[in-house]
Amino acid sequence: MTAIHVDQVSKMYGRFTALDGVSLKIAEGEFAAVVGKSGSGKTTLLNLLAGIDRPTGGRVEVAGTDLGALAESELARWRGRTVGLVFQFFQLLPTLTVAENVALPMEFAGRIPARERRSRAIELLAKVGIEDQAGKLPGTLSGGQQQRAAVARALANDPPVLLADEPTGNLDSVSGRAVLDLFTRLNGEGRTIVIVTHEREVRDVATRRIEMADGQVRG
Repeated sequence: MTAIHVDQVSKMYGRFTALDGVSLKIAEGEFAAVVGKSGSGKTTLLNLLAGIDRPTGGRVEVAGTDLGALAESELARWRGRTVGLVFQFFQLLPTLTVAENVALPMEFAGRIPARERRSRAIELLAKVGIEDQAGKLPGTLSGGQQQRAAVARALANDPPVLLADEPTGNLDSVSGRAVLDLFTRLNGEGRTIVIVTHEREVRDVATRRIEMADGQVRG
């Protein structure tokens, strides 16, 4: 089964071509590393897969949904339920506790009953190994712990697809390795994972490498 299908996708920013006729398929359960130099189009592609941005041309289908057919409000609901996002700089809300950060996507999506959200947040924090940090503010955690919390948040609504943009790029080697081990374990549970990265370690653990250059997929 195909989890992601990108068909002849282009993306223009003014006169700049960020993506130029990109086509690719990613199967359910694949762990794909998207690699390439800065400016190659990696992050633009990831944003299109997440429905954060829209293509200038072509078709993007994720988890059986044609994203181009969705209105903005529908796209936001789809994203909250279907895709988990992990960013290089964590993007945890500093005034919320770690558990509250993890529970927040549950409130937006409305899939998890209110009475179950905190307990689910704690379970997810246990899954990533930092349940003892649940009541703390993000700023008191190490970078590796914050990224684990971000992964727990990405899992809040049990999405079939995880998308990550340089998730180890702001971590030391030990913390980065621990986060990669976590992604590998989540992939082993059947989740489709796409990671944009410069890091060789990510390429080594991914089951597939997608190389980009000048807004195109190479090989």
